[in-house]
Amino acid sequence: MIHVVLVEPEIPPNTGNIARTCAATGTPLHLVQPLGFSISDRQVRRAGLDYWSDLDLHVHGDTDAFFAYLHDTATVPAGKDLPIALLTTKGKRTYTDIPLDEELYLLFGPETRGLSGDILARYPQRRYRIPMLPGQRSLNLSNSVAVVLYDLLRRNGFGRFA
Repeated sequence: MIHVVLVEPEIPPNTGNIARTCAATGTPLHLVQPLGFSISDRQVRRAGLDYWSDLDLHVHGDTDAFFAYLHDTATVPAGKDLPIALLTTKGKRTYTDIPLDEELYLLFGPETRGLSGDILARYPQRRYRIPMLPGQRSLNLSNSVAVVLYDLLRRNGFGRFA
């Protein structure tokens, strides 16, 4: 199972669009606080339209709470890393190199600053990027989630969608 994790998202329409993508694909969405908005905000709900009732939503108090949840719930075989992929412009490998783990959490950082240096330093071997021309800014967060999520679903043969 693939999970999308938004760490401290700031822009309501991005989160709403991502929620809609997650609902359409049956992908659990994790929001790590603090959020730059309330999930009851009209903008978030409007972007997600009527998909919110179909969304498997998890809200975590902060990054420590999220990683505690992950350590408690993730199935990690002995000798393997946590099943995470950090999506960052600071990644050396591309998202197409993300291993097809049975369980996988895709972490995306806040729109204006990306994942914190602390998180990136903790898991340097799990950093991935979306290729872009040199000197370009990163893609919109909701577009980035869609690109990576659908590529992983494609690589898995679209499973239950086929």
